[in-house]
Amino acid sequence: MTRLPDLELMAVGESMVVLVPDGGVPLERARTASLHCGGAESNVAHYLAQLGHSVGWASRVGDDPFGRRLLTEFRAAGIDVSHAAVVPGEQTGIYFKDPGRQPSVHYYRAASAASAMSVEELTPAVVAAGRLHVTGITAALNDHSTELLRGLMTAAAANGRGVSFDVNYRAPLWTAAAAAPVLAELASLADVVFVGRDEAEAVWGVADAEDVPGLFPGAREVVVKDGAVGASAFLADGSDVFEPSPRVRVVEPVGAGDAFAAGYLSGLLRGEGPSARLRWGHLLAAHALTGHSDYAALPPVQILEEQVYGGARAWTALSF
Repeated sequence: MTRLPDLELMAVGESMVVLVPDGGVPLERARTASLHCGGAESNVAHYLAQLGHSVGWASRVGDDPFGRRLLTEFRAAGIDVSHAAVVPGEQTGIYFKDPGRQPSVHYYRAASAASAMSVEELTPAVVAAGRLHVTGITAALNDHSTELLRGLMTAAAANGRGVSFDVNYRAPLWTAAAAAPVLAELASLADVVFVGRDEAEAVWGVADAEDVPGLFPGAREVVVKDGAVGASAFLADGSDVFEPSPRVRVVEPVGAGDAFAAGYLSGLLRGEGPSARLRWGHLLAAHALTGHSDYAALPPVQILEEQVYGGARAWTALSF
């Protein structure tokens, strides 16, 4: 008998401590910096926990101050970390944000504890939740990471769990030529796929949103994000839905994609239709875009609900 899930969603992937120069000063001129926690998958879990969902994060961290910082912060946010292993003698990854005119990130994650994640170690986490959420960032960590994701996504499907996959292509981690076949294969193992239109063009040379779903024949829903323009959900029945993005004064784009995925998945977990799911995604992304942290503090759910369900005219009038 298949075990019933304890949680609504389990996010699996590497998280790191993030150092952000204070005041938006470029790294080379910064004198002070703030310490944060971040990672694409745990960012999604963090937002979902804020929205009242039962979520977990599974990974490995080093038995060091950074690893303990991650677990303490995630627990405080309401994220279940019982499937996160603390490994003596190994280190937790870190990265630095460089605000500057062209914001960038600098990773120091080689040989981190999370780089040795295994299918055997993490399969119990997969079956502990109704859905699995993973990203293409994990696939770029090392040579065995593709097999890791393939195994976890297959295990989730075999146990009747849903699977979401955010392409999350990171050029500093691997080339588009190396990433293209791997990311397409993994995305086809998911029932929900998130991808930026710009990512699809950079990795696969596909410029039009309506042509993107054909890259992932196994997916039931392909969500294509197009920055300030909006986002489209392409569904298995051949239909598609578009919702425009609200106006946002952008402070920093890093983390907005994770926020969007969390909002969309929250709508999915609530049983919302595709239009509402897209609006939830846009709202969370808007809050992420207005700060320097990897994830933002959200307003009360009631306020977000009023914005999602306020009608087309109210939606197009929104600005942040």
